[in-house]
Amino acid sequence: MKTLLKTFLILYLFMVTSCEKTPIEPVLEVNVQDDINYFIWKGLNVFYYWQQEVPDLADNRFGTFNELYSYFRNFTEPETVFENLLNRPEDRFSVIVDDYIRLENSFQGLNLSNGIEFGLVRYKTLTNNVFGYVRYVVQNSDAASKNITRGQLFTTINGQQLTENNFRTLLFSENTTYTMGFADYNDGDPIANGDFVTLEKTDLQENPIAIHKTIEVNNQKIGYLMYNQFASNYDAELNAVFSNFKAQNINDLIIDLRYNPGGSTKTATYLGSMITGQFTDMVFSKELWNQKIRNANPQELFINNFTNKIRNTDSNGSVLVEEPIKSLGLNRVYIITSSATASASELVINALNAYIDVKLVGAKTVGKQVGSLTLYDSDNLRKTGSNFNTDHRYALQPLVLEITNKNNENYPNGITPGIDISGIELREDFENLGILGAPSEPLLARTIEYIITGAKENTNTKKHYFLNEIYDSKLATPASNKMISELIEFPLR
Repeated sequence: MKTLLKTFLILYLFMVTSCEKTPIEPVLEVNVQDDINYFIWKGLNVFYYWQQEVPDLADNRFGTFNELYSYFRNFTEPETVFENLLNRPEDRFSVIVDDYIRLENSFQGLNLSNGIEFGLVRYKTLTNNVFGYVRYVVQNSDAASKNITRGQLFTTINGQQLTENNFRTLLFSENTTYTMGFADYNDGDPIANGDFVTLEKTDLQENPIAIHKTIEVNNQKIGYLMYNQFASNYDAELNAVFSNFKAQNINDLIIDLRYNPGGSTKTATYLGSMITGQFTDMVFSKELWNQKIRNANPQELFINNFTNKIRNTDSNGSVLVEEPIKSLGLNRVYIITSSATASASELVINALNAYIDVKLVGAKTVGKQVGSLTLYDSDNLRKTGSNFNTDHRYALQPLVLEITNKNNENYPNGITPGIDISGIELREDFENLGILGAPSEPLLARTIEYIITGAKENTNTKKHYFLNEIYDSKLATPASNKMISELIEFPLR
């Protein structure tokens, strides 16, 4: 019934808000490119958060199919059509992909990758030059097999110096193999050290639950979880980690989200419920959709609630996982952040901060307080919809909602530890990144000190004001920095 209601509402929206086309045979000979262009317009016209602000997305913009097809034939490719329909620069995150299978895989941590997750940083003096630093290496990857380790710096790809102008072409092209040249730090102006490694990208599955352990300090048990993506196919495994924390009877909990760009809002709700447990069925977050969706459901408040159960289904509604959440019942949590912390990660911080004492250690987060939805070329824009177009694999991932905590608060400019939310602002030291999960790793060590002493003073006086991080390797994946919303079950009013 819910599926039928969703389909009916979307079809209803098309009937009352589309370009009032008459069902006549087009004069133009329609090709696949026309189909894709119409799909792009239709999806954004119905769901795009800024639909009312984009003139070409107005309901009355086109009177006939021919008019729409002819207009968009002026653009060379679907990506150009999509880009010209967005509300830039306010919208930093909407994307179109030419292969929805690759997109779906990336949501579950499966990407074409050599296994290096890295950041890019400007040189201290040669400001157009950039260098990369290895944040971590995914297990069972080509980089792991070639002994690449966290903290290594690289400056060249295939012999070319990385710059602000060429790094996207060198690092994120369709080429699956490249040679990386490594360097020594040299006070922010790295010098090549003569080490080169040729790396190959393969289909690589990353488990987002990178590290979980219990650390005992001063007779206190501190749970530590490094979690790198909100991927729903690992929800049961995440729950098992919390079951172990509960069995260990931990006193405090550290969630390390420094390299987590986001993912499923449902999984974010599950994580919040695992940390707490005393707020079941209370509001976790609120969603604000575009005016068209709100007009169709004027009395509906779209909310996500804390829950005591994981329940995940496949596209056909078959239950994949259904089990009680192993909640810790905590009233305080420590979260490690960085300039790569985004989306669903920020949602967890913001949502929990309305209920419990959230303390942050790290750098200012991205500031993505909006969510997206995957749209496919079918009658109801869902993969399971009727008349699914098999002539292409394009899919849209547009921003469709703004998200807040229960108090209608969010942080569109990012969350700064110690300013927006209690904590300590501390950036990673590229000379001394440490070993992730080790109590001596600088950010983890400072968080442990914060737990034990309560001291907020930053004891690290080393300055990195000249080192401006400009890019995160996860931003190159199709699912990067996306807060994926489950399709709302819109009730008819």
